[in-house]
Amino acid sequence: MPVSPDKRVAGIAGCALWAFAILLPVWASAAVNPQQELVDEAQATVEAFNTDAGTKEALHTLGPETRAIFILPDFFRWGFLVGGASGKGLLIVRDEKTGRWSQPVFYNVASMNIGAQVGTDVSEIIVVVRSKKGVEQFYSAGFKLGASAGLAAGPTGTGTSTHGLSADMVAYARKKGLFAGVALGGAVVTVAENENGAYYGRSATPREIIEGSVTNPRSLELGHVTRKLFE
Repeated sequence: MPVSPDKRVAGIAGCALWAFAILLPVWASAAVNPQQELVDEAQATVEAFNTDAGTKEALHTLGPETRAIFILPDFFRWGFLVGGASGKGLLIVRDEKTGRWSQPVFYNVASMNIGAQVGTDVSEIIVVVRSKKGVEQFYSAGFKLGASAGLAAGPTGTGTSTHGLSADMVAYARKKGLFAGVALGGAVVTVAENENGAYYGRSATPREIIEGSVTNPRSLELGHVTRKLFE
């Protein structure tokens, strides 16, 4: 018995809707990926620092002694009697032999204080890690910035010199295109295990990620733009 045109169209439409229902979650998961968004934001932060004359020269000066960088694309600070700050960051480490930058490790950063000034602000921050001691801090489950490894605010501007700067970590911040005070000392840094697992497809320690036990090719461009920052 021949199938009427109306039934044929209805059948095709039904198949199309069924396929759409099956594929929609896949498309949604591909489009909304908070881990990749953070990687892309970190890349944009590195590029912004590399186009700013003040930070570019300062970071170039630190280039030869840079072992790793910790990038906070959005570090939120607020205060009203009690103040706090929070953000998500990425650590990438440079291989001493090849000069290549590692895959990123995801972290959470938070702090709280009493008697803070009223107000809010958002900064993008790059912390240059200059010593093995500083890098080792990030391999732990959590630590306070500036507690065991020294943390200093980096000098900026044309003609900047880092001579005599001995801190294990040097932090630079930008606020709406302007330099902002770096208030990271005492902030608690913890490994974002869920974020790392989601990005690499399985759980992995910071050391495993740095050593290349897991990979995600979508993070390679971050290493490329970081290399340009220190050239």
